[in-house]
This record gives sequence, C-alpha cells and structure tokens, in this order.
Amino acid sequence: MTPTQEIEILLVDDNPSDVELTMYVLRNSRLANSIQVAEDGKEALDFLFCRGAYEGRSMSARPKVILLDLKLPKVDGIEVLRILKSDERTKAIPVVILTSSKEPRDLIEVYRLGVSAYTQKPVDFEAFRNTIMEIGMFWLVVNEGPPPDAFGGRL
Repeated sequence: MTPTQEIEILLVDDNPSDVELTMYVLRNSRLANSIQVAEDGKEALDFLFCRGAYEGRSMSARPKVILLDLKLPKVDGIEVLRILKSDERTKAIPVVILTSSKEPRDLIEVYRLGVSAYTQKPVDFEAFRNTIMEIGMFWLVVNEGPPPDAFGGRL
C-alpha cells in the first residue's frame, strides 16, 4: 500500500476468524478493496496517527470508516475511541463498534464518547455475513463522509 492510497476501512480486531470473514464478505460483495487490519488498539492508533511502523503514512489518507472491536490487547477499543474522538484530526472519522459485547456500560460509554454505531457480532455465519454487508453498504456506499475541513484543516 502506498502512503497516499485511500483506505476504505480500518478493521481493528484481534480475532483472526472474524477478520478473515469480514474481509471476505466486504471484498466478495465488492464493497471494499482497501482494508487495513490492526490486531490491537496500539497498532490502530499507530496507523491512524502515522507512528511507528506507519510513520511514512500521510494523515490525509484517512479511512472512510473504522470497524472497532472493544476487547483488544494493548489498548482496548474504548480507549482507542476516546483518543480518536478527542483529536481534531480524527474525531470526524465514523467509528462502528463491531463486538461480541452487549454490556450496557459499554454501550453507554461508547455513545457518550461519540461512536457512530454499535453492532453486536452475530454468532451465526449467515447473520454475520449479512451484518457485515449492511455495514459496508451503508458506510461505504450510502453514507456521505465528512468533508476535509471537518478534520480541523490540520492533515
């Protein structure tokens, strides 16, 4: 991937099966070609803020949407969301929680922080596939993303 290539989705999930299935559904349904995967919260933040292994990447190459699990190693999903929504450069990026958690306190906290949507991962294969297709269709086709100046003009 080149530093300026558009990232349609940043998928932040540490479950290899969920990552594989999500990528398969999005690519097979032709909803996304460019998917970046981060296996933990620290890697997601490094990617988004162009640090560490991603220091050559441009902040202007923002994902159209972030699919974020809550239960992550190193930095959990709630902390990733808190950091993203508190920074002018990233707060307008839509974040969809895609998690197995249906804890009321998680739901309350992520909406308080400004999440765009919260979806519980279905256990059933067909339901999971349909959920991913619907998320992809809405966020990549139907939704109109924020304009560049929504990022504080500091890219």
